[in-house]
Amino acid sequence: MADDNLLYLTELLGLRVHDLKGRRIGVVRDAAIVPLIDPIRVDRYLIGAGDTWLTVRHDQIRAISLRGIYLNDEQLIPYHSDEYMLRMVRDLLDQQIIDAQGRKVVRVNDVTFELVRDHGRDALTVLEVDIGIRSIVRRLLRGVVPPMWIRRIQSRIAPRSIRWEFCNILEPDPQRRLRLNISTKLLEDMHPADLADIVEDLSPDDREAIFESIDSETAADALTEVDPDIQASILESLDTDKAADIVEEMAPDEAADLLAELEEETSQEILEEMEIEPKADVRELLEFDEDTAGGMMNTEYVALNSNATVRDATIALRGNEELLETLNTLFLIDREERLVGAVPLARLFITSEGTPLRELAGDTLIKTHVDEKQERVTELFDKYNVLSLPVVDKEEKLVGVITADDVISVLRSR
Repeated sequence: MADDNLLYLTELLGLRVHDLKGRRIGVVRDAAIVPLIDPIRVDRYLIGAGDTWLTVRHDQIRAISLRGIYLNDEQLIPYHSDEYMLRMVRDLLDQQIIDAQGRKVVRVNDVTFELVRDHGRDALTVLEVDIGIRSIVRRLLRGVVPPMWIRRIQSRIAPRSIRWEFCNILEPDPQRRLRLNISTKLLEDMHPADLADIVEDLSPDDREAIFESIDSETAADALTEVDPDIQASILESLDTDKAADIVEEMAPDEAADLLAELEEETSQEILEEMEIEPKADVRELLEFDEDTAGGMMNTEYVALNSNATVRDATIALRGNEELLETLNTLFLIDREERLVGAVPLARLFITSEGTPLRELAGDTLIKTHVDEKQERVTELFDKYNVLSLPVVDKEEKLVGVITADDVISVLRSR
């Protein structure tokens, strides 16, 4: 895009504003978009005229250039703060934002506008947020060197900017987020690990704002990836209802581990707000010591009767689609729910539907008991090279499963 079609915020600020007769009436002090009206067009220009600030609407402007702004309407009104405005200087310049494409937190040094024609009038639309050396040079030389000279100097420096559509504004106030129509879609489309990295770089208020605004499933996935030292503080900062919604979406073992890190009163308040089924799973896990198999296990698994067939297994898997990303083993139980076998999931795809599952079970059943110590559990994973380890109680009934991810989490925390 040609530079002639671009205007930077550093150039816009201080630009003279002229009336119908070409007389100067003030200079630009700020510019704002109103996202509920248009997400990219500059809707208002705030003009400093002596001790008073005036508001110029976009449709009152005839022409915009480095020489100044020329109006086609002089009916200007004093500026009054508008909570629906996103002001470039006050709300964006020098503020942290999230670069959703680069998956990082950045600081805004300048803003690039595109100059367009709108119904026969000049208008500005927000094109990019500038974060590189170019924008720093523009700010350092602003008011010292003429704008055209600054443009020649910056042409030798590689640009570093973020397209406006990939920027996510950080706004802790949930009401103002709503008024500014700040979407969370960019964050919700991120990989949970990337979102967790971003969250760890933010202030406590901004972390709270993100987790309050994104959907509970996304929040749960991201929270499990966040540093354990930060997890509890995030959950404690949220409204109890929102915290409960997030915990419900977490795997029971991860939820139990997190709640165990909270103050008992806070943990109980969150549990009380949870739905009956996930609450029961989490309460059950909280009863086990953290350094035992019971404290490591997850209660989300698929178990079938020992007389089931491959067809039965396929039906069961369709009813547990949310587990498919991590599921690698099916377990067989007898009438008393005692564990009798384990079937690698991959074997289902090379066998006819009528084949009994017990024929696909491994010859050696590797398992552990709920009160087994963590160290012994990790030894079993290492010795037998398994991806999942069933956990049984004193009566040999299947009560949970430990995955390789659970073991890795334990090893990382040591």
